[in-house]
Amino acid sequence: MLVVSATASEAAHLPDGVETLICGIGKVDAAAATTAAVLRAVERTGADGPGDITVVNVGTAGALHDGHSGLYIPSAVTNHDISSEALRALGYPLVDRIALPDGDGSVLATGDTFVSDPAVRARLAQDADLVDMEGFAVARACTLLGTPVRLVKYVSDDADESAMDWLDRVDHCARELGTWVAGRLGAV
Repeated sequence: MLVVSATASEAAHLPDGVETLICGIGKVDAAAATTAAVLRAVERTGADGPGDITVVNVGTAGALHDGHSGLYIPSAVTNHDISSEALRALGYPLVDRIALPDGDGSVLATGDTFVSDPAVRARLAQDADLVDMEGFAVARACTLLGTPVRLVKYVSDDADESAMDWLDRVDHCARELGTWVAGRLGAV
């Protein structure tokens, strides 16, 4: 298992010994770092290929609906800040939604925008439950490599002006994410 987190603060309470990648903030860094880390893991472990590595992306997310809190394992992730309709109208098919197995039914929207504007929140809430800045990129990199992936997100804010309090909330979120990972490893 390779755990991918955007920031060290989100991964601060992962169990000792868990292979962890701090990929950086945003889609480009997340996709590039995840791809490189999976390929290094295959080489280092002697795995037959990327399909033998499992990636778990842990991190915080903004809630797009009132009352959403706690831990989510999305069933789908979307790329919310790409001009999908325009590009499709020009004849360029693209992937802007990825179904994820064994999720809880929630949808995560990923973009390079730190969402703290209530109008943006309302627009994204039409199609998603949560918002982050890396999940789609990690999932897309894994999908292209044939690597199993799971996204695990803990709500840190309501993707409005409360998002600016992220620094005060991230440690609690990281503790919950660490507990979830430990439970999957049988270390709780």
